[in-house]
Amino acid sequence: METYELVKSKAQAAKNAAVKLAVVDTETKNKALLAMAQALLDKEAEIIAANDVDMANAKAKGMRESLLDRLQLNHARIEGMADGLRQVANLVDPVGDVLSEKTLPNNLRITKVRVPLGVIGIIYEARPNVTADAAGLCLKSGNAVILKGGSEAMESNKAIAQILSDAATKSGIPAGSLQFVDIADRQAVQDLIHMNGLVDVVIPRGGAGLIKTVVTNASVPVIETGSGICHTFVDASANVEMAVNISVNAKVQRPSVCNAMETLLVHQEAAQKFLPVMLEKFFELGVEVRGDTKVQAFSDKVVPATEEDWATEYGDLIISIKVVENIYEALEHIRQYGTMHSECIVTEDEKNAEIFQKNVDAACVYVNASTRFTDGNEFGFGAEIGISTQKLHARGPMALPELTSTKYLIVGQGQVRK
Repeated sequence: METYELVKSKAQAAKNAAVKLAVVDTETKNKALLAMAQALLDKEAEIIAANDVDMANAKAKGMRESLLDRLQLNHARIEGMADGLRQVANLVDPVGDVLSEKTLPNNLRITKVRVPLGVIGIIYEARPNVTADAAGLCLKSGNAVILKGGSEAMESNKAIAQILSDAATKSGIPAGSLQFVDIADRQAVQDLIHMNGLVDVVIPRGGAGLIKTVVTNASVPVIETGSGICHTFVDASANVEMAVNISVNAKVQRPSVCNAMETLLVHQEAAQKFLPVMLEKFFELGVEVRGDTKVQAFSDKVVPATEEDWATEYGDLIISIKVVENIYEALEHIRQYGTMHSECIVTEDEKNAEIFQKNVDAACVYVNASTRFTDGNEFGFGAEIGISTQKLHARGPMALPELTSTKYLIVGQGQVRK
């Protein structure tokens, strides 16, 4: 079967299932989510065996360590995926939520309620946990889903998707609600993002290249999840110990993810007390530092930063550091190079904290906390579908409410318009 026909057949099956799934009751959906969670644990050996194949292929191709980390599955990560599904089961079902009610002077009663989007296409790269997260969130919000994972995680994703689909169907979810595109051909992405009439929206999750490709080429509506060039600004009044701890966490804990810090901005008045400690810590942890001339003056280990560095999402143990004159230069730098994802100021000055939060245009703006908290789970939303950096419909961690649309229910007693 040609790629187009294969993708179309999956999209049609999902569309057929979506009609039924939209009216499935909450109890059935929750039962299915718990069954899906248990199925992951019951078939852990099968998932890890599939993941071993992906890991071996990735290592043979020379995939860098930070990406290998994103790809690898183990007991703890599979337990985490299962726990994510259980958390979603415990969340309030958004479908049918009444957002507003009013009665007009002519006695027409108008009620605005949440409804599923329909069929959601998820296009993502080498993170198998997205398969479970996306399936769980889409199911709970009443949406059928078509998953198109990256070729690097093909075997892992195939195994996970099949296990989840079987468990969901056995629990009363309409057959076809969870589709997985099991071919590596890049043409499949192009076909999926042009399935107008069958796919209601596509959500890309991955690097800047993938997102740009989908946003630029799709004819189906797109919810844009952005790449993460995230900044931390160490203000003049910052507590040095706090600033170091936050910066280490934001850069080192998991450098490959989109909420990791890529650029550190340092107020010139904080540089002398902060940078020697910070640089020593980064070098100790194996972080490559690329800095401007003022940062280079503190250590000959600092690599000269180029213009390209300020606009790069490394996804690795590499950081760019710049000394700025004041908060306004920091704000201007973020405006020029940021991706409207997550930005942080470390400061003891309440006025500067307020200035920073008011002026930074990003989905999440922090004061004295790591950008690594930008996550649906950390925000108490359960598993997330991604971090939206756009301004329409959804922004920030996208959980259940963001996977719904609305409709108006109007009830009358024979009224006609004059």
